[in-house]
Parts: sequence; C-alpha cells; structure tokens
Amino acid sequence: MPLRDRSVPHIPASNGNCKSYFSDVDLDGPGRSVGFLYIPQSPDHDAWGTVRIPLAVVANGTGPTVIVEAGNHGDEYEGQIIVGELIRSLAPSQVQGRLILVPSVNIPASTAGKRTSPDDGLNLNRVFPGDHAGSITQQIAAFFSDELLSRADAFLSLHSGGSSLDIVPSALVQPAQDPLQQQRNLDAVLAFGASINVQLNNLGDTRTCVASAVAAGLTCVSTEMAGRGTVDRDALALCRRGVFNVLQHWGVLDSGLDLPRPEARTLHRVLGPQSYIIAGEDGVFEGLHHPGEPVCAGETAGRIHFLTDPRKPPVVLTYTADGIVFARRQPGRERPGNVCAVVATPDS
Repeated sequence: MPLRDRSVPHIPASNGNCKSYFSDVDLDGPGRSVGFLYIPQSPDHDAWGTVRIPLAVVANGTGPTVIVEAGNHGDEYEGQIIVGELIRSLAPSQVQGRLILVPSVNIPASTAGKRTSPDDGLNLNRVFPGDHAGSITQQIAAFFSDELLSRADAFLSLHSGGSSLDIVPSALVQPAQDPLQQQRNLDAVLAFGASINVQLNNLGDTRTCVASAVAAGLTCVSTEMAGRGTVDRDALALCRRGVFNVLQHWGVLDSGLDLPRPEARTLHRVLGPQSYIIAGEDGVFEGLHHPGEPVCAGETAGRIHFLTDPRKPPVVLTYTADGIVFARRQPGRERPGNVCAVVATPDS
C-alpha cells in the first residue's frame, strides 16, 4: 500500500515567487549528499549573510521517500542527536528509496537552545505552510513545505518536551480525515515501539508541520521524548530504536537491522480542552502527580501558590478527565494561560 495519497494536493507556502534559498545538497540524486540549506538574511551583524541549516539525503534504488526531522524546537535534544547519528552512519546500501534527514531544522533556535527562534520570536511549528517572503522562521517552513513535504511519502517528526514540559516518552498519532491514512498513521506509530502512544491534534491547530504533512496525504509519526531541557538516557534509547523500527516498517531501511520492541503498546487520546489543566492565576504550580501516573476526573491535580502574598491561600486545580498524566509543566513558575498538566485517556 502506498504511504501517500498523491490525489491530495500539496498546499504551497505563500509568495512562491519570492524563493531565495540555495543548497549544496542534491535532493533528487542517488547516493549520499550531506551539506546545508542556505537562506539569505541581512541582520545588523551580517549584511550579506545566510542562515545555514544542516541537511542530508541518502538514496538508493526504488522505494518511498521519507523525511526524518528534528530540532523543530531548539530545546528538544534527543531527536537532533539521533538524526545526526543517522547522517554519520547510514550507507546508501542500507536504504531502499530515499531518506531526507534534517537534524536541526530550526537552526536559530537550536543554536540558542530555545523553543522559538531568537531571530524573529516565532515558533516554527506554528507557522506552516510558511511564507517565502516572511521572516526567517516563515522561510524555513516554506522551504520545508514546498521542497521536502512535496517530495515525500512519509514523515517522522522527532520532538521532546523541551524546557517547559516533562512528557511520558511516547509516539503520537496526528488524526487524519481519511480512514486509510488514519490507519497507516496508527500502524506506523505502533511500529515505533513506545509503550505509550497518544492521539492528539494540538487543540485543532493546523499550523504544525505534521498537520501540514497529514493534510497533504503523507503517512506521519511524531514523538515526545521526555523533556525538562535535558537529554534523557532512556528516552534517547527508545527514540533511537523507534526510528529504526519505523523506517523498517515503511520499507526504506534494511530490515536486517533488527531491534527489540517492548511488548506492551497502548493507545491513549488527548480528548480536547477537558484534558488540559490551565492556570488561571500568576504563581508557582505544585503538581501532585508524575508523568505516567493514573489520575481521575475530580482529583486534585495540584495547587498554585502565591509566594509574594502569604495571606492568600493556594488555588486548587482539578483534573477533568480520567487517564494518565501525559505531560506536566517543568518550571514551577507559571502565568495565566500556561498549561500545568495534560491527561491522556486510554482508548476505549
């Protein structure tokens, strides 16, 4: 079964006649091609400069085209490490088809260790399909959308909780309208081999990279690998194994590279707004459960403390869905609108 429904039209980025990037990587040739994408920029410190994004292609024979991307957020490290390992280690003889490897797609944010780009303050994963005439983050999204997603059959997007969340290491299903595509996505997520798999749609936000890929008919897998702004050893091992599992499942990687998978694989869903515990006060959040712990609707999720006014009692937050704590806010300090916790409910 094909990994992409080519009858679904690709939605191009805005201002396609304003493309100004160039690259020393051959996206369409055979063998290994490792180098950079260059996007011209002219900030105060570099009048005729470029933003340089690492990029690699490993291609051999016939087979699907698969993108493996990391560093969409610069403070999410496990995926960036693993895609770099793939670039250094994979030989064309191990590939059937084409792998497009982008280890740190949001290079301004990756260099700074930040979720958003320090160059324009934008979140790359909230500007797709991008704008060729926009700021640097919008231009990166436009290149990715028009040059990479348009070529690909499947997409593996590697994320972690970053500096603001601690998340159960898991593989994610982005919902698709088409039942066949939804099943392809689910099969690939289960092939990843995480013990917890979660379906969520980012509260309906369609500006993410994976949402754009799903809308274009690609088969997609996303991940969340721990967080806390660190590299988690166990999450790194899970992600490394899972990447190989998915690439073998899609037929683009030599099946002789066998790796064990955990036996227990469950599907959970983030149901919607009721799954999110959102702060309504400015203070310090005391969470009462660790990621992965079971919780019930009506149970106390935590308390917001007001350190500057000890006369004021803490505000109690409660869960409004049954399930497990999928994610918990990492810094204690929070403001109104911050997500303090997310619950994932077992699929019925």
